[in-house]
Amino acid sequence: MAPGSAPADPTRMHAFTDETEAIVDLVLDYSRRRMLSEDTPLDKPFSPAELNRLAGRTIDEQGIGARRALAIFEHVLAPACITTDHPQYLSFIPIAPTNAASAFDLVVSASAIYGGSWLEGSGAVHAENEVLRWLSNEFGLPEGSGGVFVQGGTLGNLSALVAAREAARARLAETDPAASAPRWKVVCSAEAHSSIASAARVMDVDIVKVSPGPDGQLRGNAVRDALEEHGASVFAVVATGGSTNFGIVDDVASIAALKDDYDFWLHIDGAYGLAAMLSPLARDRFEGVGRADSVIVDPHKWLFAPFDACALIYRDPNRGRAAHTQHAEYLDTLTETTEWSPSDYAIHLTRRPRGLPMWFSLATYGGGAYREAIGSSLQLAQDIAAEIRRRPGFSLVRDPQLSVVVFERDGWTREQYAAWSAKLLDDQLAFVTPSSHLGRPNTRFAIVNPLTTFEQLVAILDTME
Repeated sequence: MAPGSAPADPTRMHAFTDETEAIVDLVLDYSRRRMLSEDTPLDKPFSPAELNRLAGRTIDEQGIGARRALAIFEHVLAPACITTDHPQYLSFIPIAPTNAASAFDLVVSASAIYGGSWLEGSGAVHAENEVLRWLSNEFGLPEGSGGVFVQGGTLGNLSALVAAREAARARLAETDPAASAPRWKVVCSAEAHSSIASAARVMDVDIVKVSPGPDGQLRGNAVRDALEEHGASVFAVVATGGSTNFGIVDDVASIAALKDDYDFWLHIDGAYGLAAMLSPLARDRFEGVGRADSVIVDPHKWLFAPFDACALIYRDPNRGRAAHTQHAEYLDTLTETTEWSPSDYAIHLTRRPRGLPMWFSLATYGGGAYREAIGSSLQLAQDIAAEIRRRPGFSLVRDPQLSVVVFERDGWTREQYAAWSAKLLDDQLAFVTPSSHLGRPNTRFAIVNPLTTFEQLVAILDTME
């Protein structure tokens, strides 16, 4: 503090003052305009130099004030972020939160709820658990299944596999206490999501990658061969319930049937695609999911929640708790009870109740609205696939199973796809990035937003003529 200056008020940032009221009004006004906007542009990334020039210095000792900070965000920083809930955002796996879910995300932050323990957040945990029970029922899992909402599919897959290995260790100790643990292994498709390999590196276990069929599906006969070869060292088999690149659903039924003859943990990575089980148009593709020991699905993908949320569900939640409960003297008051504390079921302790936006949306609109919205994306994928088949010079790489449509413009090089993609974004027509399969370049439509239309997709195809 400079000599002679007035002392700073240490309560300024937290006290209820006119300044606080003005900040809240500013933020709520912006949020309202953004959530009710019908013409939010796609936007696109800026260069570091451009952002430095346009934003200027925003952090200093005195602060620049809420009005200026929000103006910089609205007019400089936000336009430098691609709008992931735009109907023509068709790359990776988009996000399409419902109006209710987005609005309630503000409530979650404003309410300062801690979602890690029943003691501190029982109301929030109760609501999240209702969503998890609803999902468990949709997936055919038994009464008593449960779990937790975590950050995303990578953390969900890792947490499930840690629980699987812990269960295998406990089983080995029970059956042969003198036996030394093997070099543990996970069996999965060669086309499994990259997070499975990432989890294996973190856990220091091996991955056994099994070749899927020509259609991309992993089947039980191929998994059986891996189980025979690697024996008791296999503690988990991962089946994919809708791959990110193609939307392929493994033959879960034939893989699950192997549990009659082999002792392994079956995990379903359904981060993107498992939501399709809600629609009668796709439910029959997921036969066998009800036999899984754990599943994940990301509500921020095809269940219309905002970033970030992954539902991790255990067939026997006690196995998750045995693997993940943290022990410390200051935590004894939480861990020495039977109350449901979400921090016990994954690799985390502190957590926000990230399942609440989906709870509010699901409670508001009902499950039927979700089925209709998911079904519309499934149907649109079939419709645009038929259009691609019809067009000379276009080829489908695979027939779509869910809502990802992968196709080629015959003869195009990687450079042509890249230039076309960049022009689409520059023209603010769409965000569609190049992809590849088996060394051949292609592109894809990932359709999850109910506001995406057939006409919009056709207009994108027209730009490739």
